[in-house]
Amino acid sequence: MKRRKFLMTSTALAAFGSDLMAFPSHKTEGDEGFLVKSGEARFGKHTPFRGINPNDLKISSKDTDGQLSVFEYIGVEKTGPALHVHLEQDEVFYVVEGTFRFQLGEDFYELVAGDTIFLPRNIAHTWIQTSDRGKLVYFLQPAFKMEEFFQTMHDLGRAPTEEEAKKISLDHGMKNVGPPLTLK
Repeated sequence: MKRRKFLMTSTALAAFGSDLMAFPSHKTEGDEGFLVKSGEARFGKHTPFRGINPNDLKISSKDTDGQLSVFEYIGVEKTGPALHVHLEQDEVFYVVEGTFRFQLGEDFYELVAGDTIFLPRNIAHTWIQTSDRGKLVYFLQPAFKMEEFFQTMHDLGRAPTEEEAKKISLDHGMKNVGPPLTLK
């Protein structure tokens, strides 16, 4: 019986392994590994949120063949994005410092340092920083066009009009569906 189980397991693993070998390997910019120091952004490009709060790319879609982007957000003002939906990607936020209120669908959550929240695609969500200072690390999977979104918003050099924000968001796989949260 042990021999039969061994042979079946070996055969299954060999078949599975050969299937994995059939997938093409793509060369990405991160194939050699890299370090992004505190206060730095991948490729040296800073894209502050609303022109003030650092929102730096740490791992690029170019490093992961489009599968993942990682950002670090440092909040120096109590703000957050409009209520929005990602059409093509999931988000994961990890609170490093401070407190934040997140909205996911109709539910609200208070997050503190050490908390993690998963925000699936196609569900409206937003957040607001509730402490004087805050820090988030967040992941977008797949990466899609989020790096380009933040660069486009930054390159405007000013707050976008409502129509501009709507168009830029749609061009980058998001749909704004409501206002940002407020502390009042």
